[in-house]
Amino acid sequence: MRSALLQLGEDFLSTIVFLVLFLATGNLVVAVGCALAVGIGQFALLKWRNRPIDLMQGLSLALVVAFGAAALITEDSRFMMAKPSVIHFAVRVVMLRPGWMSRYMPSVVTENVPRDILLMSGYAWAALMFALGLINLYVAATFRVTAWAWFISVGAVGAKVVAFLAQYFVLRAFIRRRLRPTVP
Repeated sequence: MRSALLQLGEDFLSTIVFLVLFLATGNLVVAVGCALAVGIGQFALLKWRNRPIDLMQGLSLALVVAFGAAALITEDSRFMMAKPSVIHFAVRVVMLRPGWMSRYMPSVVTENVPRDILLMSGYAWAALMFALGLINLYVAATFRVTAWAWFISVGAVGAKVVAFLAQYFVLRAFIRRRLRPTVP
């Protein structure tokens, strides 16, 4: 869980830097410039440490550069605000692969929860990522940056927490029912 949160933080670090600086200064050039520097710095650090660069890290850097350049050229912050949607859509594609969740589940889950339930849970997560990506695009295109900041930091994260808790309790119920001793 901790490594997943760290990975998520790394994937969204440049967006967080952009958000904080843009809200603090109102200066698009400074916010985008620093977000670009952070994205490129993360990539350079991975190269310097000889660590492999996975697909999401490469995608995140490409998005920071592309959306950052578009934001600077058009002087429109919405390009940077759209970046999380592309990441949500990319994660959704990965989550559409059947059985992706199994490797993240403890053995008590994989041994006691029907495969179809785990499969449907994976598809539910994919649907959530798609919905959050669409909602983010709508919020970024329609509302001010402060409303977008609330959505991306509270709304989107909150939706994932609620989904995680719901899944936890559903899977726990299946496990308890399966492991409940039978009365002769």
